[in-house]
Amino acid sequence: MSRALNLSVPQADVAAMCARHGVTISAIEALRSGGTRVVLMNLDDTAVIAKAFRSKLITGAVARVPLVGRMGR
Repeated sequence: MSRALNLSVPQADVAAMCARHGVTISAIEALRSGGTRVVLMNLDDTAVIAKAFRSKLITGAVARVPLVGRMGR
């Protein structure tokens, strides 16, 4: 299992849910295809958030924004 989740919800909702459950976010980004990719600190935290958003999990490939483009290079 990966520490990364792709969710069909806005970043703010993901951040709020993580805060509510006391889960620390390692990285968070908007997906080009809509939704949010979040990387959590450990697999236990990932399981908590996956359960909280079980109906909003995106399976399969997603379109991500290239890191270079986000950093202004």
